Amino acid sequence: MLNNKYKLGFFPTALERMDNLSKVYPNYNLYIKRDDNSGLASGGNKVRKLQFFIYEALSKGCDTIITAGAQQSNHCRQTAAACAKAGLECHLLLGGKKPKNYNGNLLLSHLLGAKIHFTGDNRKGEDIIKLKQDLEVQKRNVYEIPYGGSNLLGAYGFVDAVKELKEQLLENNLKIDYIFFASSSGGTQAGLKLGIDLYDLDIKLMPISIDKIGLGDKTLDDVVLEILHQGQKELSIQKTYSIKDATLIRDYDKPGYGVITENEKMAIKQLAQSEGILLDPVYSGRAFYGMIDHLQNNKIEKNSNVLFWHTGGLPANFYYSEELLK
Repeated sequence: MLNNKYKLGFFPTALERMDNLSKVYPNYNLYIKRDDNSGLASGGNKVRKLQFFIYEALSKGCDTIITAGAQQSNHCRQTAAACAKAGLECHLLLGGKKPKNYNGNLLLSHLLGAKIHFTGDNRKGEDIIKLKQDLEVQKRNVYEIPYGGSNLLGAYGFVDAVKELKEQLLENNLKIDYIFFASSSGGTQAGLKLGIDLYDLDIKLMPISIDKIGLGDKTLDDVVLEILHQGQKELSIQKTYSIKDATLIRDYDKPGYGVITENEKMAIKQLAQSEGILLDPVYSGRAFYGMIDHLQNNKIEKNSNVLFWHTGGLPANFYYSEELLK
């Protein structure tokens, strides 16, 4: 099950100590997991999920992939790259209207050969079924990847990632107490939780909510819990999950999805100018600010080893360049 992967990325991604930033926050030892360097068209965490999706699509004889997201979706850009590598036709349903100029992830998705459909207010896959039906009329064999790649199969990418992390921790004789990361569609969060329980690690997850809007009639917490229940059964995990296992930290999502504030800008600049590592303004920038706030205000136990899981997103900086320069 966890071995059914189509090789796409550069794994394992690096686990690094942030020496300079640890001096800024001397009560903590800070580390970073570099999924921004996972390969495949500028990298990102979705490569882990896509290895499972592409394997299943090919095993079913599919020739076409559909997925959805915002115009600057990292997931969609990485899906387009995965399809190019696997020889599959890629259709992206992106929210909003067609812009006059393409940049950031949208430009890269175009260069990667994706067929792009602009869907107005619908950015979370609401129109996937209709497009799938239209393509099937054209005799295409279609495989659907949900918004953000967030279902149990996608979550397996991060169950697998926890196994990778555990091996690195053992190799370096290191214990991690907290993992901070961006959570927006639920699959990464659910996969990390399942992986921690499957591989018996004592780590507290700190999922920073990025988007205050849920998925259809479900909250993101509901989506995560649903995947946890499915994964517990499929992976034979000896644990009963409740909503407290799926709860996000919602202190930082009030401005809304894709709205850049001084907090995100500060976080991006601090990591860039202390460690030479670039975040993005929508996901990792907001999550990193959430971590900084916890460090500055001692919201977590002092002398802890704290890991930030970098989920990528570099290309979006070019779309938000004017705001980042203010």
